[in-house]
Amino acid sequence: MILINLLPHREAARKKQKEQFYTQLGMSALLGGIICGAVFTWYQGQINAQQDRNAFLQREIAKLDEEIKDIANLQREIASLRARQTAVEGLQRDRNIPVHLLNELVAHLPDGVYLVGMKQQGQSVLLTGVAQSQERVSELLRNLSNDSSWLTRPELVEIVAGSVSLTEREQRRVSNFTMRVALKRGSENAPAAQAPANPPGRV
Repeated sequence: MILINLLPHREAARKKQKEQFYTQLGMSALLGGIICGAVFTWYQGQINAQQDRNAFLQREIAKLDEEIKDIANLQREIASLRARQTAVEGLQRDRNIPVHLLNELVAHLPDGVYLVGMKQQGQSVLLTGVAQSQERVSELLRNLSNDSSWLTRPELVEIVAGSVSLTEREQRRVSNFTMRVALKRGSENAPAAQAPANPPGRV
């Protein structure tokens, strides 16, 4: 006996294939969503971790900035203290210079010369005086150039002929001069002061 299937089996097969396709498509979409969610969650965790690290670095940088400011303030204070110390040492070193200046002038002032004015500006001293002749002024220049321990580089600024009244009838011709001389600091004379009286090898 021959059996003939008159049911629409092709349509049923196509329907079954469509159902399988849609099922697989749904499963693929669900799997893709799960994978995308997992990747997104992983990247979000990495971003949050990096943001935490960045925030930590920002806090540490802020702390370092404060420490750098403190160090800069300390350096300024140290520089100020050093400047004060240098100024005090300079004052202590130079406090006896006026005494040495007067001693040197008294020791090297030749006869026939006297000073009428003295003005110090830093390490330079301007001297004004009267001499009996120009030769006396030249002698003073030589004395200060060669023999002075505290004065150096004497320079004649001006010399002008003048006269001095000795009595009502008697007048004498003189030379009015202006001279500039440089002062040596105490530190420049320290090696000479510390040198031994007798050189080695001599008695």
